[in-house]
Amino acid sequence: MSALKPHMFLQPDGWAPAKGYSNGVMAEGKMVFTGGLVGWNSQQEWEHDDMVAQFRQTLENIVAVLASAGARPEHLVRLTWYITDKQEYNDNLRAFGAAYRDVIGRHFPAMAVVQVVSLMEDKAKIEIEATAVIPNE
Repeated sequence: MSALKPHMFLQPDGWAPAKGYSNGVMAEGKMVFTGGLVGWNSQQEWEHDDMVAQFRQTLENIVAVLASAGARPEHLVRLTWYITDKQEYNDNLRAFGAAYRDVIGRHFPAMAVVQVVSLMEDKAKIEIEATAVIPNE
């Protein structure tokens, strides 16, 4: 892999293409891991109660953490989302997609979405862990 192509999406022969995510990613370079980030602002204050707005803020928080390591959204290779309400998520798929494309662009790493009973921050409706790989020079 060259520095111009930081990773390769994995698509097994004969598999239907994944929609909105990748089944797997192969990458080499400097790895960046975030903790579980939630949708509060940089001062840990909540500005939004709905899941979509918290999702957008969470993605913006991920981008800010990546930037502090010199990484960009296109360096993301994995996202793990923890949501508290599967129905609220499914009812707002278009809004989630629009927010994702606005913040991350049309880059779809390997992803998993898991519904949980609750998150450590009581107001949080979504928490996301991210992994990025900054390509070698």
